[in-house]
Amino acid sequence: MPRKARLDAPGALHHIIVRGIERRKIFKDDSDRDNFLNRLGGILRDSQTRCFAWALMSNHFHLLLRTGLVPISDVMRRLLTGYAVSFNLRHRRSGHLFQNRYKSILCQEDAYLLELVRYMHLNPLRAKLVSDLSELDRYRFGGHSVLMGKLKNDWQDADYVLKQFGNRAWHSRKRYREFVQQGIEQGRRPELVGGGLVRSLGGWKAIKVLRGVGERIKGDERILGDGDFVETVLGASNERLERRAMLQAMGYDLDRLAERVAQLFEMPIGEVLRRGRYVRTVPARSVLCFWANRELGISTVELAKRLKIAQPTVTQSIARGEKIVAEKQLLMTVDEKR
Repeated sequence: MPRKARLDAPGALHHIIVRGIERRKIFKDDSDRDNFLNRLGGILRDSQTRCFAWALMSNHFHLLLRTGLVPISDVMRRLLTGYAVSFNLRHRRSGHLFQNRYKSILCQEDAYLLELVRYMHLNPLRAKLVSDLSELDRYRFGGHSVLMGKLKNDWQDADYVLKQFGNRAWHSRKRYREFVQQGIEQGRRPELVGGGLVRSLGGWKAIKVLRGVGERIKGDERILGDGDFVETVLGASNERLERRAMLQAMGYDLDRLAERVAQLFEMPIGEVLRRGRYVRTVPARSVLCFWANRELGISTVELAKRLKIAQPTVTQSIARGEKIVAEKQLLMTVDEKR
């Protein structure tokens, strides 16, 4: 059976779970963990991806991310590839470090944001990496210590989470910690990471209730949310896939797109594709990057190769291109309507 495409959209909330191949260790010591976190922070800043929670274990890690300028798949590709190369060099090994396909769950924010923050941040305690909540408060390889003010970084959005508990820092931290403490007795919470209907409806109890009253149940293993949320996400995803298929049927690829951009900006196509940062061509190339990534699904890695520019530059161009398209009301195809 073919794999289902990953679900994503600007602003989407994702629970990311990455495991080592054959469940082997992906962090052998604190130097590995620090290396990983430095890479993660740099990539999140470049892509303007927001992180609300995270936890590093010995053979896997969890991230709670909101999609920024580029798809989560691009963020994860850059993170995992860079770290794996560094890990292999440092430990004089070769071959794959991670399982082939990491788990990415698109989540309904209003119902599950805080539940996921608590679930992820309790992982070190459940795994007995720390002995109690007080030790977890100071554990530097999980986001809980940042929320408690014991650890600082500039890439975790602690304020957004703490504001869910109040406007005053000391009071919101106190309420957040009480919330986390209440979760210790809840155990592993399989409904937050399980498959299909169990995840989509919040557990078997909810499924049995709905089945008992004859409700039609909609579920998807890639989504954590109620039935309406699942249907909305899948509907939007299908629309994007249908549009992408239509554009491909019309012959749109990067070269055809470059022709369209050249036409809109009234310049030769060679200037649009020319390497280098020229004032005249920056807006055109930015629009090209934005449409290529969002409409055609071309990754930032592939765009960097094709345009012979650095991947962070592609990310910046996508953000700039999105603004230009909105301000100028540019249309990608000649038959579209504003």
